[in-house]
Amino acid sequence: MSLLAIQRGLRDHILANQSGQSEGVSARGAAGLAVYRHAYRAQLVACLRDTFEQTWSWLGDDGFDAAALSHIVAHPPCGWTLDAYGEDFPETLTGLYPDDPEVAELAWLDWSLRRAFDGPDADPITPEALAEVDWESAVLTLPPTLTIGEVITNSAAIWGALTGGEAPPAVERLPAPAAIRVWRQGLSPQYRSIDAFERQALAMALDGYTFARLCEQLGGPDDAERTVARVGGLLGTWLQDGLVCSAG
Repeated sequence: MSLLAIQRGLRDHILANQSGQSEGVSARGAAGLAVYRHAYRAQLVACLRDTFEQTWSWLGDDGFDAAALSHIVAHPPCGWTLDAYGEDFPETLTGLYPDDPEVAELAWLDWSLRRAFDGPDADPITPEALAEVDWESAVLTLPPTLTIGEVITNSAAIWGALTGGEAPPAVERLPAPAAIRVWRQGLSPQYRSIDAFERQALAMALDGYTFARLCEQLGGPDDAERTVARVGGLLGTWLQDGLVCSAG
């Protein structure tokens, strides 16, 4: 048997959903493989627990570990570092908890905040540069750590309570789909619940709309003044949150 065949057999045994004695392996060898298989899975479960800490708190040890093992079987690591492992764990949870959407939303928030912490730096616009902006032609540059996720439950409130060591509120469906934006301000990952209007405004800014066109597209001809005022309020919030890196 070639080395490659041995390596593939070891891989297949470790990744198999059910343990068992592999063909051509002695009882002693099978016992050693079982130890290796358990250690491999335990390390990956610990990795997912660390990354998805509040999801773990929400599901509890047994529920989280069962979901983690399902994910490990279906999606073994394929990168050279475990830092990148777990990106598709929220999708696994969507399949495992179709009637409990807050579970996948909590996992998305856990993952996005961790990625924001590790993301590239981007300095917010300075007051001097802001004073020189021509808002008719300005295109906003947003930080690379910004990510936006759609939500239909009060998962943001649940996550905040869990991370603060408080009793989480009961799950509630939102009256309308909303979103959460995640970014890093300085060295601190941040998140904020946003409505559909801000979600659309951010999408346009990310697509390269000028500020003037953004205002025009968000409102109709009969409420242009109100729309400009509303977008101006958003801009103030974005500047306060460090979301505007440049406006040129």
